[in-house]
Amino acid sequence: MKVFEISRGNTLSLSLFTEVTNSKELLDSMQAGTLEPEAAFLNASLIPDVFPVLAAAHKTLIAKSRESLTTRTPHSELVYNYSGSKHITESLKRCGIADSSNYVLAARFNASPDEMEAVGKLINGQEIDLDELEARANQAQMQKHYKISSLELGISSLADAITCRIAARDTL
Repeated sequence: MKVFEISRGNTLSLSLFTEVTNSKELLDSMQAGTLEPEAAFLNASLIPDVFPVLAAAHKTLIAKSRESLTTRTPHSELVYNYSGSKHITESLKRCGIADSSNYVLAARFNASPDEMEAVGKLINGQEIDLDELEARANQAQMQKHYKISSLELGISSLADAITCRIAARDTL
C-alpha cells in the first residue's frame, strides 16, 4: 500500500492485487452499496502508472468540493474520471472491475491504515508492489480504449497520453 497526497490534506491510498478470486462478490457489494469500507476497484491492466490515477483523483476531489459529482460516491467518481469517457455506465464497466477480474487496483480517499487493511481483507488475492503496474499493463487494450496512436507514443509515454485524456475530457 502507498499513500499519495492529492491536495489540501486529502490523500489517496492505493494497493495493487493479483490472482484475485472474488471479483464478482466485490462487484456485487459495490453495486448494492454494501461495500464496507467503501473503496474504488479499478481494472489494473488499464493502468500503466499511478500518475493518471492521481490525476483522476484530483478531478474527483475538485468535483466533490463543488458538490458536482457525476456518480453517487467519490470512489465511483474516481473510476469514472479514470476512464476518459463521458458515458458513466461504459466507464464503470470498462475501467472498474468485472466478474472475472483477477488484477485489481484498490483505492480509497483519506484512508486510515486500519481502513486500508480492511480493504485488503475484502480482496482474496496477493498484494504486490505498485511498481508492477507498468510491466503488467495491457498496452494494446489501453491504446484501443483511449484511442492512442503509435505516432503519439513516439513523442509521449502511455501514462502521459492517458493523463491528457483524463484532464481534457470535460473540455472536449
